[in-house]
Amino acid sequence: MKLRDIVRRGAVIARVKSSTRDEAITELIDALVASGAASPSVKGELIAAVLDRERKGSTGFGKGVAIPHVKHRDIKGMAAAIGVSPSGIDFNALDKQPVYSVILLLSPASDPDAHLKAMEVIFKHLSQENFRRFLRQATSEDEIWTLLEDADNQTLGS
Repeated sequence: MKLRDIVRRGAVIARVKSSTRDEAITELIDALVASGAASPSVKGELIAAVLDRERKGSTGFGKGVAIPHVKHRDIKGMAAAIGVSPSGIDFNALDKQPVYSVILLLSPASDPDAHLKAMEVIFKHLSQENFRRFLRQATSEDEIWTLLEDADNQTLGS
């Protein structure tokens, strides 16, 4: 599984407008709905489920990144959105630092193995310092897609 298999075209936001965790999650779910990854009829449910997950424990694992995620019965295939915040967002991250890069993952409830594989792929790349730095510095959707392609092809060093 590659990042480009998970991340949806049209769900990459090089400059999120949101300044809070809840707003950023809503903005990324809006992008996923607009990309066709989820039906508008479940948008509210998805936002509520992701926020509920965040209340149980932050998905901001440190080093400026967060991976909010949820499994839902109406999601038919893996779908992720990427958002980059130039000023940082308080995600209540484990290291108490702001989050600059958010990858929000929606997974089918019926396929927990695929969810784990997708999370593994995302963590693998976000654990690399160069990937995190280049993602944070990206200023356009095209730059982010090039970064994903480089990461998928393993041309990006750690």
